[in-house]
Amino acid sequence: MPEFFKIDEVLSYLNLKESMLAAEFGCGSAVFTIALARKLSKGRVYALDIQEEKLSALKGSVAKQNLSNVFTVLCDLEAPNGSTLQDDSLDIVLIPNVLFQAENKHAIIEEAKRVLKLGGELLVIDWSKQGPFSPKEGMIH
Repeated sequence: MPEFFKIDEVLSYLNLKESMLAAEFGCGSAVFTIALARKLSKGRVYALDIQEEKLSALKGSVAKQNLSNVFTVLCDLEAPNGSTLQDDSLDIVLIPNVLFQAENKHAIIEEAKRVLKLGGELLVIDWSKQGPFSPKEGMIH
């Protein structure tokens, strides 16, 4: 995934302050989680995914990089209160390339709204059926 994104450019759309609380929904390879952890040095970054192996790999990477502000959450974001995070607790939620794979896209957006503080920022990045690098036909719901 890093090849497809200019991480710093994407994060420049957010009003980041080093003490903020953020989450990457569907973190996968966690490129945004790591970048956010570096920028939010006095805050916390929650990396959420349904795949335990992705979170295990992230834990190893975080330990090697001495990032103590990353917290992993094994969860199903399509379930009610799926993130297990508290209501109105986050300044930022990032959802990169998750919705095109999800059966219940609405539930994921609702979960982001639930955990965001009033005035919090939601950044969604997703594949477009018309994009030159989009998944092949039949892979997008």
